[in-house]
Amino acid sequence: MFDRLKRVLKEAQDNQDLPDYLAEEIERIISEPERFAGREDEISELADKVELYDTYGQTGYLGMGVNNAILERTLKRFWK
Repeated sequence: MFDRLKRVLKEAQDNQDLPDYLAEEIERIISEPERFAGREDEISELADKVELYDTYGQTGYLGMGVNNAILERTLKRFWK
């Protein structure tokens, strides 16, 4: 799970201009796998959202994209 998250994070940074503050939050999660053990479904969901990230919120008529606000809400759940 964490390897996939790391890979999609790199792609989002390189290709979608993922903001640094979001990348830093995701990197914190990647760097603490023991803290998030047992939360594989949430890690997978986060990776899915990072993979669908679109800087400009071009979510399309199907609503498939993910913008900053959606990713921020997802990340907040990890720190509760």
